[in-house]
Amino acid sequence: MGILHEDVVVINQAEKAGEPTVITVNCPDKTGLGCDLCRVILLFGLSICRGDVSTDGKWCYLVFWVVGKPNTRWNLLTKRLLEVCPSYLSTSGIFYYHPENQQPKPPDVFLLEFWCSYEREGLLHDVTEVLCELELTIHRVKVSTTPDGRVMDLFFVTDTRELLHAKRRQDETILFLKAVLGDALLSCKIELAGSEVTACSQGSPCLPSAITEEIFSLELPNGRLSRSAASNPISVTVDNNLSPSHTLVQIFCQDHKGLVYDIMRTLKDYNIQVSYGRFYASPKGNCEVDLFIMQADGKKIVDPNKQNALCSRLRMELLRPLRVAVVSRGPDTELVVANPVELSGRGRPLVFYDITHALKVLKTRIFSVKIGKHMIQDREWEVYRILLDEGVGYSVPRNKIEERVTNKLMGWE
Repeated sequence: MGILHEDVVVINQAEKAGEPTVITVNCPDKTGLGCDLCRVILLFGLSICRGDVSTDGKWCYLVFWVVGKPNTRWNLLTKRLLEVCPSYLSTSGIFYYHPENQQPKPPDVFLLEFWCSYEREGLLHDVTEVLCELELTIHRVKVSTTPDGRVMDLFFVTDTRELLHAKRRQDETILFLKAVLGDALLSCKIELAGSEVTACSQGSPCLPSAITEEIFSLELPNGRLSRSAASNPISVTVDNNLSPSHTLVQIFCQDHKGLVYDIMRTLKDYNIQVSYGRFYASPKGNCEVDLFIMQADGKKIVDPNKQNALCSRLRMELLRPLRVAVVSRGPDTELVVANPVELSGRGRPLVFYDITHALKVLKTRIFSVKIGKHMIQDREWEVYRILLDEGVGYSVPRNKIEERVTNKLMGWE
């Protein structure tokens, strides 16, 4: 008879503060399901402290122990997790991920334009927090300041709920913005962005060489360990002797925000199926991961070149899941943050939210923002270029900005 729809995703909330909430998913399998589920969990600001995954190739059972925000909207999280699960009626076979067969219609891009009577520290973060709460995804931001001190902000957004074309949804968004901006908000409007505007919002396909050299090197310079690498030893090994049908991948590393997502998106990009997995993060921040995996053809990974390529990619993704640098842009200072894009075309959740939060804490204003996707070294990256408004007087050292933003993105605060 199968299982009831309401049993596909079950969330047992923690009874006491400090205890983890348990998320159980029981549904048909597909390659990349773990990545999709972990992405949703990360999007809701939760961290996975323990996890177990098992599948027989048709049906899978996943359990995640998560900790995070006390005000998490659990009912909405359940709904979003259900949306990435294959239909519980489809149990005839495993769903392998084929990018060419999964080309959904691109979501409509809307232009959110509002004027404020003055600029203040943290304004962009406050707006970003509201948009995240409303499940609006930011794709580009433009900030302009007029000679008389007024500020115009342009946000190019898509709506997870696909309702922003409706007046009721637009009114709700404007109401939330008024609540956070108060009397500073002079006007606000939302309209569908034309194709020419959307094309312009993608940004230039080229990045300055100074940026690519600074943050996109796949290897550490001269074989020397950076400070972050020295304090974050990573071990990734493979073993084909423990199982007759699976390759065992064992990972030991330091925990960071989205670590399980980073592992699962790498395996998804390689079209690798996880048959059994176990993840544990100790209170001291050390992580142990055991994964029994196989290729899309149902066989082990026996080719040494494939093994080395997978291990090298996993090490790099765990060492540098995001790239952060503060560079000179003429006389000005630019913060650059980049993260790999999944083969499905999706970037990492909450990156702009974390960037603006870190800058708000540092009391550093943002002059302009460019967000675009770029092909670099045969990989697609989502790149955030934030031109900082250092103003007159108080100025935060560049290394302090880089450190604070990195720690926020990695969850090392």
